[in-house]
Amino acid sequence: MWGTTPRVRIILALRDGELSVNQLAEIVDKSPASVSQHLAKLRLARMVSARQDGQRVFYRLTDEHARQLVADAIFQAQHAVDSHPAHHDRDRLGHGKITGLS
Repeated sequence: MWGTTPRVRIILALRDGELSVNQLAEIVDKSPASVSQHLAKLRLARMVSARQDGQRVFYRLTDEHARQLVADAIFQAQHAVDSHPAHHDRDRLGHGKITGLS
């Protein structure tokens, strides 16, 4: 599902909210038709959902579970490149627990 760079970039773009196909195409530097194909696969995986407004279609991450999956994937990637990623310092509570990873 996450196998291509455009798909990952689409998912990351949708973390902050809903975007149209054309907006996503501009962000990932692909044609709207290409982005639509990637979005169709993400819809099949239930990562994104669509809303139509006239002739424009807007996409967003499906729910909080999809957003958490994206956040966890980012945290995991940070571990791959840094033995002490910044999110450890940022997310520490007074008791030394890391939040957002349960």
